[in-house]
Amino acid sequence: MRFNDQIVWVTGASSGIGEALAYAFSREGAKLILSGRREAELERVKAACATAPENILVLPLDLVQFDSLPEKAKQAAARFGRVDVLVNNGGISQRSLVAETKLEVDLAVMNTNYFGTIALTKAVLPQMLARRSGHIVVISSLMGYLDTPLRSAYAASKHALHGYFDCLRSEVWEQNVKVTLVCPGYISTDISLNALTADGSKYAQMDANQAKGLSAEACAMQTLNAIATGKEEVIIGGKEVLAVYAKRFLPRLYSRVVRKIKL
Repeated sequence: MRFNDQIVWVTGASSGIGEALAYAFSREGAKLILSGRREAELERVKAACATAPENILVLPLDLVQFDSLPEKAKQAAARFGRVDVLVNNGGISQRSLVAETKLEVDLAVMNTNYFGTIALTKAVLPQMLARRSGHIVVISSLMGYLDTPLRSAYAASKHALHGYFDCLRSEVWEQNVKVTLVCPGYISTDISLNALTADGSKYAQMDANQAKGLSAEACAMQTLNAIATGKEEVIIGGKEVLAVYAKRFLPRLYSRVVRKIKL
């Protein structure tokens, strides 16, 4: 019960990694704030959690509605008095060539994954600093380190998160606010089904590597372990994590391999 009575806010909690995180935190005694765009799905997740219903707040939100997020943070504080752990998990992926992708798609991915995440963090951070206690968690991706075809906007958003939250960590450590970046590889979720294509429509296909990836439940448990031990960064996945080290230490080899990926 490492998170007993802690107030944990999870975005993107209606499916995938976010849903698995909600269940994992609930088994460890956390009180939950569950957010996402689909209220009915959030209610479904709430009903399946081990936490008592009165200790779970369903708080629908859309990360791209930046102006609404401070009010959402006020609602969370009004219900529980504080937020101990903010898990920025909400986001969207992309599958399209740079030359074919509309700028509106690039903006949609960046607004959701990057600007939405920092907007919500800015709304929650002041009360953590005032209490001199808190933990901000960002679910990034191996694409925060890597480059592959068809994921330019997605990779850009994840690279941006690393830069921003690494800087934030260096600013708030004296106030006892921790920052953890979680970088999953292939996790078996619907992320590719909901990914945006060049014109903004859904990709609606399950990536083969995604289908064979680590379970969302296993990813959630490794994430909780990283949070509980105060890790600054954790990489989660199978053999694909080796690409991070290839990119760092064998960049030319990595580039040659990436160029052979079939589009």
